[in-house]
Amino acid sequence: MATTKKQVIDKFKTHASDTGSPEVQVALISQRIDNVASHLKSHSHDNHSRRGLLSMINKRRRLLYYLTRKAPERYKDIIGKLGLPK
Repeated sequence: MATTKKQVIDKFKTHASDTGSPEVQVALISQRIDNVASHLKSHSHDNHSRRGLLSMINKRRRLLYYLTRKAPERYKDIIGKLGLPK
């Protein structure tokens, strides 16, 4: 079941007009990571998409690191909601 960008934003926003908080960005990147990872399962030689996947993973890692420094409780909340390992 694929969720749309708007559904992800509505689920993870922190206030009514929120579209760019770290929580929303991490959730959107996680959705894209899942899509590319499923693509790579059937197209294992697609190295260009693999490079993009690694780039997205690193961007998500940096955003999560930002949250650990600025707001540890928000970090724990987003990790729990997305089911990501620490």
